[in-house]
Amino acid sequence: MKELLKQYLPYLIGYKKAFFFAIIGMLAVAAGTAGTAQLIKPVLDDIFVNKDQEMLFLMPFMLFGVFALKGIGRYVQTYYTSFIGQDVIRKLRDRLVGHLTSLDMEFFKQTHSGEILSRVTNDISRIQTVVAGIIPDLIRETLTVIALSGYVIYESPKLALYFLIIMPLTVFPLSKLAKKMRRYSRLSQESTADMTKRLGEILANIEVIKSNSTQAYEQDRFAKENQNVFRFIMKQVRTNALTSPVMELLGSIAIGIVIYIGGKEVIEGHMSVGSFFAFATALFMLYDPIKRLSTLYNRAQDAISANTRMHELLSKQPLIHSGGKILSETIDTIKVDNVSLYYAQIPALKQISFEAKKGQAIALVGDSGAGKSSLVNLLVRFYDPTSGKILINGTDYTAFDLPSLHRKIAYVTQRIYIFNDTVAANVAYGDEIDEQKVIQTLQKAYAMEFVEKLPDGIFTLLGESGNNLSGGQRQRIALARALYKNPDILILDEATSALDNKSEALIQQALHEIKPQMITFTVAHRLSTIEESDVILVFKKGEIVCRGTHKELLEQCETYRILAKKSK
Repeated sequence: MKELLKQYLPYLIGYKKAFFFAIIGMLAVAAGTAGTAQLIKPVLDDIFVNKDQEMLFLMPFMLFGVFALKGIGRYVQTYYTSFIGQDVIRKLRDRLVGHLTSLDMEFFKQTHSGEILSRVTNDISRIQTVVAGIIPDLIRETLTVIALSGYVIYESPKLALYFLIIMPLTVFPLSKLAKKMRRYSRLSQESTADMTKRLGEILANIEVIKSNSTQAYEQDRFAKENQNVFRFIMKQVRTNALTSPVMELLGSIAIGIVIYIGGKEVIEGHMSVGSFFAFATALFMLYDPIKRLSTLYNRAQDAISANTRMHELLSKQPLIHSGGKILSETIDTIKVDNVSLYYAQIPALKQISFEAKKGQAIALVGDSGAGKSSLVNLLVRFYDPTSGKILINGTDYTAFDLPSLHRKIAYVTQRIYIFNDTVAANVAYGDEIDEQKVIQTLQKAYAMEFVEKLPDGIFTLLGESGNNLSGGQRQRIALARALYKNPDILILDEATSALDNKSEALIQQALHEIKPQMITFTVAHRLSTIEESDVILVFKKGEIVCRGTHKELLEQCETYRILAKKSK
């Protein structure tokens, strides 16, 4: 709890004006609560005992003033603490998502997307209860306890002593409950993440599920994860529910003792009836914020676990670091010099070397797992070589600033990514939309023929993953996105696999026309698409076993001839 406050109190203090008004509101609530208790004394002593007409006239106005002070104070406090809390959470989400997108591809391959989603949504929501609710409530209740404690001590130090000695004894059982609560909170959050992962898989693979009629199987698997969430939440509820009975039991003992001793004080004439009832009212009022404080402490355990999980993510650092040099000149050459790549000690590439120049088309072929995608991952700098170097215009490419490097490289992946945005926004992704340039690029990718038939043309909103387009149409949108960048290096990973023969021929023609302006790398399984390449690199078990033109390889490379037979 101490660590949690240390982390998030500086956030609150950062909102000086809002925090000032929130504190004023809290002080008003505390003062109004203590004032309510104080009014009991004149009601009994002055009005009912001494029959004071003036006090009788003033009392309704005094009551209205006290309750108005409390009401206005609570409104001001609630508004400003909510504003601060919600804005802190907004910044926290931005920071977390920004940090996540900076992490390496290796992290995303090792971490399930459902786990990440759970941490950004579920865990942040639990932390939100601390920043927007628990911390402000903690400050308000603490101020109320201080105000009421001061009042009861002022009224009767002797009676206050009994109550203020017994109540601290609640710390021991409450700390035990808090430890349990923290453990169950973590288990609850982990089980929620598992459930989110399962749901994510169901949604991502719905076509496979429906085509195999395995809905009942998936429902059973989801039900097990859902049951675990239910089980741990109920353990949290059970633990949290014990807090109130413990507090009430100990509180009743303390209040019972105070009433007994206070009654004797009134009977013996050492204390007026009004003073005793004012004291007793303040005592009952004091009991409530103390009980709420203990409940807040228990609720905070849930957020402590969520905060730990969130900071586990924030503590992860990328291994791929941006260089300090801006890549502004045109890329004329790229040289892969004796490069090897290992994934967790497993070799993916072994001492790969080649050079490509502007205007060249390089094809990468080989069986699955031969190393083609690993080389592409290096070229895009998703990974850095385990050994060896990749040089751009003679400079190690790790020296370049990543955004400037990626502006020069366009990568069309085998899996097509379409954003839930307009056609124009998808094509100009990350850049300002130039309508004329978008249209020209779509024409180059032979996509304008279907885009112009869409309801709003280039401003038609595409569905999630482009589900209102065919596979070939999605590929042409992705190709247009790559061409919009005017890249120096174009990487095509099976970029025409979903196209019909006619469309593929048109795309090949378009690529041939822009070939002199860039270096083109093409990963292909259908060798007919790369017959015109300047150099074909044949991969096998992470090595380049042959290189040459299509004709040369058919004559000289057995591995290539086998691939050629398979692709027919």
